[in-house]
Amino acid sequence: MSGGRRSPGPSEVCCVGMACIWEMISLAQTRENRLRKNIASRPRLWLHLSVPQTADHARTITTSRRRVNILYSGQVQGVGFRYTVRKVAAGFEVTGTVSNRPDGRVELVAEGDRAELNAFRQAIRDEGLDHFIRDEQVDWSEAQGGLRGFEISR
Repeated sequence: MSGGRRSPGPSEVCCVGMACIWEMISLAQTRENRLRKNIASRPRLWLHLSVPQTADHARTITTSRRRVNILYSGQVQGVGFRYTVRKVAAGFEVTGTVSNRPDGRVELVAEGDRAELNAFRQAIRDEGLDHFIRDEQVDWSEAQGGLRGFEISR
Protein backbone atom coordinates (compact mmCIF):
# COMPACT_ATOMS: atom_id res chain seq x y z
CA MET A 1 0.00 0.00 0.00
CA SER A 2 1.12 3.59 -0.54
CA GLY A 3 1.98 6.10 2.17
CA GLY A 4 3.80 3.60 4.39
CA ARG A 5 0.62 1.82 5.46
CA ARG A 6 0.31 -1.89 5.23
CA SER A 7 -2.40 -4.42 5.82
CA PRO A 8 -2.29 -6.24 9.14
CA GLY A 9 -0.63 -9.61 9.10
CA PRO A 10 -2.33 -12.79 10.27
CA SER A 11 -1.07 -12.33 13.86
CA GLU A 12 -2.19 -8.69 14.12
CA VAL A 13 -5.62 -7.70 15.35
CA CYS A 14 -7.77 -5.02 13.76
CA CYS A 15 -9.83 -2.78 16.01
CA VAL A 16 -13.44 -2.79 14.80
CA GLY A 17 -12.24 -2.95 11.20
CA MET A 18 -11.36 0.78 11.16
CA ALA A 19 -7.70 0.97 12.12
CA CYS A 20 -5.18 -1.47 13.43
CA ILE A 21 -4.17 -1.26 17.06
CA TRP A 22 -0.59 -0.42 16.08
CA GLU A 23 -1.84 2.58 14.08
CA MET A 24 -3.89 3.82 17.03
CA ILE A 25 -0.92 3.52 19.39
CA SER A 26 1.33 5.33 16.92
CA LEU A 27 -1.22 8.15 16.61
CA ALA A 28 -1.52 8.43 20.41
CA GLN A 29 2.27 8.60 20.80
CA THR A 30 2.45 11.39 18.22
CA ARG A 31 -0.25 13.36 20.07
CA GLU A 32 1.45 12.72 23.41
CA ASN A 33 4.76 14.09 22.10
CA ARG A 34 3.00 17.29 20.96
CA LEU A 35 1.13 17.74 24.25
CA ARG A 36 3.83 16.56 26.65
CA LYS A 37 4.07 19.91 28.49
CA ASN A 38 0.38 20.05 29.44
CA ILE A 39 -0.36 17.00 31.61
CA ALA A 40 -4.06 17.87 31.81
CA SER A 41 -4.59 17.41 28.08
CA ARG A 42 -2.65 14.21 27.69
CA PRO A 43 -4.40 11.80 25.29
CA ARG A 44 -6.20 8.81 26.63
CA LEU A 45 -6.28 5.67 24.54
CA TRP A 46 -8.85 3.05 25.44
CA LEU A 47 -8.80 -0.25 23.61
CA HIS A 48 -12.02 -2.03 24.48
CA LEU A 49 -12.23 -5.72 24.01
CA SER A 50 -15.48 -7.56 24.46
CA VAL A 51 -14.84 -8.17 28.16
CA PRO A 52 -17.73 -7.06 30.36
CA GLN A 53 -16.92 -4.80 33.29
CA THR A 54 -17.40 -6.44 36.65
CA ALA A 55 -18.76 -4.86 39.79
CA ASP A 56 -15.24 -4.97 41.28
CA HIS A 57 -13.90 -2.96 38.32
CA ALA A 58 -16.61 -0.30 38.76
CA ARG A 59 -15.86 -0.09 42.49
CA THR A 60 -12.15 0.42 41.77
CA ILE A 61 -12.91 3.32 39.45
CA THR A 62 -15.08 5.06 42.05
CA THR A 63 -12.61 4.65 44.90
CA SER A 64 -9.64 5.92 42.88
CA ARG A 65 -10.96 9.46 43.39
CA ARG A 66 -9.41 11.18 46.38
CA ARG A 67 -9.93 14.39 48.32
CA VAL A 68 -7.07 16.62 49.33
CA ASN A 69 -7.39 19.41 51.88
CA ILE A 70 -4.44 21.82 51.81
CA LEU A 71 -3.80 24.77 54.12
CA TYR A 72 -1.31 27.22 52.62
CA SER A 73 0.43 29.69 54.90
CA GLY A 74 2.77 32.55 54.11
CA GLN A 75 1.90 35.69 52.15
CA VAL A 76 -1.06 33.97 50.49
CA GLN A 77 -3.86 36.51 50.99
CA GLY A 78 -4.20 39.72 49.00
CA VAL A 79 -1.88 38.59 46.20
CA GLY A 80 -4.34 36.93 43.78
CA PHE A 81 -3.59 33.46 45.15
CA ARG A 82 -7.18 32.14 44.97
CA TYR A 83 -7.77 33.49 41.47
CA THR A 84 -4.55 31.94 40.20
CA VAL A 85 -5.45 28.58 41.78
CA ARG A 86 -8.85 28.67 40.06
CA LYS A 87 -7.18 29.47 36.72
CA VAL A 88 -4.73 26.57 37.15
CA ALA A 89 -7.59 24.23 38.10
CA ALA A 90 -9.20 24.80 34.69
CA GLY A 91 -6.37 22.77 33.14
CA PHE A 92 -6.95 19.73 35.34
CA GLU A 93 -9.67 17.18 35.92
CA VAL A 94 -10.35 18.32 39.48
CA THR A 95 -13.28 19.83 41.33
CA GLY A 96 -13.08 21.93 44.46
CA THR A 97 -12.97 25.23 46.28
CA VAL A 98 -10.32 27.65 47.44
CA SER A 99 -10.97 30.17 50.20
CA ASN A 100 -9.33 32.63 52.59
CA ARG A 101 -9.38 31.73 56.25
CA PRO A 102 -9.59 34.28 59.10
CA ASP A 103 -6.15 33.19 60.40
CA GLY A 104 -4.41 34.40 57.20
CA ARG A 105 -4.11 31.01 55.51
CA VAL A 106 -5.74 29.83 52.28
CA GLU A 107 -7.65 26.55 52.25
CA LEU A 108 -7.85 24.40 49.13
CA VAL A 109 -10.25 21.45 48.97
CA ALA A 110 -10.08 19.43 45.75
CA GLU A 111 -11.18 16.04 44.47
CA GLY A 112 -9.92 13.98 41.59
CA ASP A 113 -7.50 11.21 40.73
CA ARG A 114 -4.51 11.24 43.10
CA ALA A 115 -1.96 11.67 40.29
CA GLU A 116 -4.02 14.52 38.82
CA LEU A 117 -4.24 16.19 42.23
CA ASN A 118 -0.47 15.91 42.74
CA ALA A 119 0.14 17.41 39.29
CA PHE A 120 -2.35 20.19 40.17
CA ARG A 121 -0.49 20.92 43.42
CA GLN A 122 2.80 21.22 41.55
CA ALA A 123 1.24 23.40 38.83
CA ILE A 124 0.03 25.83 41.52
CA ARG A 125 3.63 26.31 42.62
CA ASP A 126 4.90 26.45 39.03
CA GLU A 127 2.37 29.17 38.17
CA GLY A 128 4.39 31.62 40.24
CA LEU A 129 2.79 31.13 43.65
CA ASP A 130 5.71 29.18 45.11
CA HIS A 131 7.43 32.26 46.56
CA PHE A 132 4.24 33.23 48.46
CA ILE A 133 3.94 29.80 50.14
CA ARG A 134 5.81 29.32 53.42
CA ASP A 135 4.11 26.09 54.48
CA GLU A 136 1.64 23.60 53.02
CA GLN A 137 -0.33 21.24 55.30
CA VAL A 138 -1.76 18.39 53.23
CA ASP A 139 -4.47 15.97 54.36
CA TRP A 140 -5.66 13.14 52.06
CA SER A 141 -8.98 11.32 52.39
CA GLU A 142 -11.56 9.45 50.32
CA ALA A 143 -13.56 11.59 47.90
CA GLN A 144 -16.88 12.71 49.34
CA GLY A 145 -18.43 14.11 46.17
CA GLY A 146 -20.69 17.14 46.19
CA LEU A 147 -18.12 19.42 44.53
CA ARG A 148 -18.91 20.84 41.08
CA GLY A 149 -16.45 22.78 39.00
CA PHE A 150 -13.86 24.84 40.82
CA GLU A 151 -14.97 27.84 42.84
CA ILE A 152 -13.58 30.60 44.96
CA SER A 153 -15.47 30.69 48.26
CA ARG A 154 -15.48 33.57 50.63
